[in-house]
Amino acid sequence: MRFCLVLVVALFINSAVSYYFMGNKLLGETEKNLRDMIHMIEYTLDYDKDISEQVTGIVSELGERRARITVIRSDGTVLADTDAGDPGEMENHLEREEMKAALQTGEGCATRFSQTLQKNMLYVAEKSADGQYVIRAAVAYAGLRDYLPRILPALLAGVAAAFLIAVVVAIRLSDTITKPLMEMSTELQKVHSDNWDFHFKKYKYEELNIISESTTKLAEEVKEHISRLEFEKKVRQEFFSNASHELKTPITAIRGYAELLDTGFEADEKTKQTFVKRILKSTENMTQLIEDILMISRLETKDAEVTFTLVRMGPMMQEVMEAVEPIAREYQVTLHEECEPIAVEASANHIRELLMNLIVNGIKYNHPGGNVWVRVGSSGHNMVLRVRDDGMGISQNDQQRVFERFFRVDKGRSKKMGGTGLGLSIVKHIVEFNDGYMQLKSAPGKGSEFVISIPLERNPV
Repeated sequence: MRFCLVLVVALFINSAVSYYFMGNKLLGETEKNLRDMIHMIEYTLDYDKDISEQVTGIVSELGERRARITVIRSDGTVLADTDAGDPGEMENHLEREEMKAALQTGEGCATRFSQTLQKNMLYVAEKSADGQYVIRAAVAYAGLRDYLPRILPALLAGVAAAFLIAVVVAIRLSDTITKPLMEMSTELQKVHSDNWDFHFKKYKYEELNIISESTTKLAEEVKEHISRLEFEKKVRQEFFSNASHELKTPITAIRGYAELLDTGFEADEKTKQTFVKRILKSTENMTQLIEDILMISRLETKDAEVTFTLVRMGPMMQEVMEAVEPIAREYQVTLHEECEPIAVEASANHIRELLMNLIVNGIKYNHPGGNVWVRVGSSGHNMVLRVRDDGMGISQNDQQRVFERFFRVDKGRSKKMGGTGLGLSIVKHIVEFNDGYMQLKSAPGKGSEFVISIPLERNPV
């Protein structure tokens, strides 16, 4: 409806403009005809004879019955007028607009209402060659009003045709836009279902293609986000389930031994001491598990209050190696170390935890007579830590999950060796906390190698 209103207004304005220019065109053509007539009269007129009689004869011969011819002396006296009875009775024409213009510039033109003929007239006047006379020609002139009855039907027909053509073109043009929009709208209804696989056509309007491509890209990002949320939900569920299970074991053991001691179970002092040691061991395992869980939580949320210092890797390596030496002897594994004299800007506790978890992991998942190689060096602006063993190795499928919390490659063996199952998860979070990256190379029966890269200096925030 609004489009039709705009179209009607546009056609009306166009018609008005056309009417204006047609009127000017008609006026120009009429003026030209009158000037041609004046030139013809000027050429044939003899001013030494009866001017009025000559003018009447010339007009009669030319057949210009509708034209009014007037010959005026330069002082304004009318000498001849084809539409007046006695020129001598006519008033002085010196003040006529066309007369003054003709005397000043040689020609003049004016339109006004004639009191003599009682109608609107167009006057064209030109000064004679000798400058003593002005010849004026006039015709009844009402602009296009005289021609309006003849041109109005054609004009209205043109406007109607233009309106219909414009409406048809507009409908077809709008269809090329509304149809793709309806198709896109139908496709977008998929958001109310679980199917977010949008399939848009290639449209001829690039703007619509941009919208469809952006929508498809957004849908992909939303799907990825939803998948990530579902994965994180699953990880959280597994985490709480595993944490509950891991905590349940030492709690059950503590409760069992405590109940036995509380009921006055008949046992010698040695047995009681064994129960107490097992209670303490279970308590220690539970405390370690809780501390590991809290560490991962702080690393994930970056809420930990961390003191960054320049950690010299040589002394740190010696400290860790001395701490894990008893475990290596127990598992009959030989340790090999190599360390460049470098320092890294990090938390000493983080670096210690990183080394301890990787080296202990290499010792426990090894075989008697096995080896663990630890090498610390630098590459560019990064510290590179390599921990390699020749133990049991990790399958390709398990390599994708080995850094998950509580995931164990060999659950039976892991239980016997102790530990919380969070070691490699802590390693991963420490590396990410320090803006580093990690690689794992492993194959079953051929051992594993963990390669850690951490910036030597922290980027200022």
